[in-house]
Amino acid sequence: MLRSRMFSHLSSPLLLVILSLLGIGLVQVYSSSYVFATESYGDGLYFFKRQFAFAILGFIILLMAAQVPLRWVEKWGWMVWVLASFGILATFIPGLGVRVGGAIRWLQLPLGLRFEPSEVLKLSFSLFFATLLARESSVLARVKWPWLVLMFAAPLVLLLKQPDFGSFAIIICVGVGLLFAFGLKWRFIISALAVIMPAFYFLVMKVDYRRARVLAFLDPWADPEQKGFQVIQSMLSFHSGGLTGAGLGQGQGKLFFLPEAHTDFTMAVLGEEIGFVGFLVVMSLYGFIVLRGLQIAIRLENQFHKALALGISMTFALSVFINAGVVMGLLPTKGLTLPFLSYGGSSLVVLCFMFGLLLNIEKQDAEENEFSGGLRRQSPFLQRQTKLSSVK
Repeated sequence: MLRSRMFSHLSSPLLLVILSLLGIGLVQVYSSSYVFATESYGDGLYFFKRQFAFAILGFIILLMAAQVPLRWVEKWGWMVWVLASFGILATFIPGLGVRVGGAIRWLQLPLGLRFEPSEVLKLSFSLFFATLLARESSVLARVKWPWLVLMFAAPLVLLLKQPDFGSFAIIICVGVGLLFAFGLKWRFIISALAVIMPAFYFLVMKVDYRRARVLAFLDPWADPEQKGFQVIQSMLSFHSGGLTGAGLGQGQGKLFFLPEAHTDFTMAVLGEEIGFVGFLVVMSLYGFIVLRGLQIAIRLENQFHKALALGISMTFALSVFINAGVVMGLLPTKGLTLPFLSYGGSSLVVLCFMFGLLLNIEKQDAEENEFSGGLRRQSPFLQRQTKLSSVK
């Protein structure tokens, strides 16, 4: 009985969809990276083998997160945000931080591995916000508000310094969304937007390379060989896929025409190889995860659980929306990976951890509903005795 309850979440439709995306992601990494890995490393399976190892590790972490007592998460979950903040700070330490493409976002690890702390920070914001709502149950109850503001603002400043504007934007948007969902009055939201919108304009249009990306988005054909190259090649890949695609492994865009084919622009490879029909199937899986997360959040009464479920769902939805918008030419180019499908161990492992927590919340909610339903079917005397025993 205990064993069956322990693994009751394994039959969850949410978990089955996550496993489906993990499988599709492995196939996608293999297909999109094989030629590049062969030319660069002499091993066509170089990225696939690493992604497979990350998927196994991520699944183990998912199962562990689905079993951890949520009261521990409520008390200590904010520490993930703090550790991620120190990780971002560590990227600026010479010898630890790795600069790629003009940004210092990675930490060098043994065995040639790299770790991206901003992925942890982006997803752990939900934990930090949820803990603030339930401060009395955590160590943060003893921390004064000026220090809490510093804990929130300092890592965001470091994100801009790296720079990682995409993660910064997602955290800000999720923060505003959560504040709205938990009853922040309209006048405060409007005041916040009055400050945020000009700040975003300044951060984008007053920085040369970001302004160039916006201009390339507005007219990619003005500079098709430089600034507009990525967007044009991505749209050509989608167009080549047609309705049913060229066939798995048969895409041409990944043959050094499409930059970052196995990471940021893997959706373009997917669109070319499995076509519009396959693209709709994958987007439906993403949509199911988001809707399921929102359904879980809506029916919860515990504020910590509600904020955490809603924050995970919003962060996931924004990540998919931004990546899909970029590769289809609907948004300016931004280096954000596609959840579960892009190559990247940091993103995959942290995603599995957060969705393990969401499965944990879903399982506990189902058990509480089952208990309440059973209690309602009991006689008044048995109801009173059950309540007394549960209090004890």
